[in-house]
Amino acid sequence: MRRPANGRLAKEKTAPAAAPGLRARKRQETREKLTRAAMALFLERGFEATTLDDIVAAADISRRTFFHYFASKEDVVFAWQEDGTAALIAAVAARPADESMLAAAENAIVAIAGQLDPGEAVAMARLKRDNPALQARDQVKYEKLERALADALLKRTGSKADKMQARLVAMIATGAMRIGGELWAAEGAREKPELLAKRMFAAIRAIFE
Repeated sequence: MRRPANGRLAKEKTAPAAAPGLRARKRQETREKLTRAAMALFLERGFEATTLDDIVAAADISRRTFFHYFASKEDVVFAWQEDGTAALIAAVAARPADESMLAAAENAIVAIAGQLDPGEAVAMARLKRDNPALQARDQVKYEKLERALADALLKRTGSKADKMQARLVAMIATGAMRIGGELWAAEGAREKPELLAKRMFAAIRAIFE
């Protein structure tokens, strides 16, 4: 008689452990829903023209819920971009171990660039270009990306002695992404993003020849 009772007690004690996972998934789903709704409005109407009330109405949530996830409209934009950073870091980690740091960074960036939606990317570039607050936050984004990329490149080598090289390559690669993105948008996005990325890295190599 005791064993079944103990079994039931064990299940009752372990059941709550699964709850945080479910809550975390629901929070993530709500965050993604909110981000998608906000970005769609930003790209359609412009950042300044989109109000917080517009966003919460499109996402079918309350203003209070919005502030559980984001402190401002600017935070939504850069949360959306964090997915791109995570994808790039994963792409760097997946590169063959025998590639140089620069080759790994280049090939990862080219791969991610090939997945971009040109229309969406151009709209995002113009969105940031026309808003000073977003421009300022964009610089912070690139600083964070540079650090994350340096860490990812360093992990591939397994040697702390390569820290300087990793930081230099990350700085060069991040600069190429920033300048390439600006040129691409300014030129009307006529060139495929992955081709522009290859051209940027070819220009970098030419400097040192």
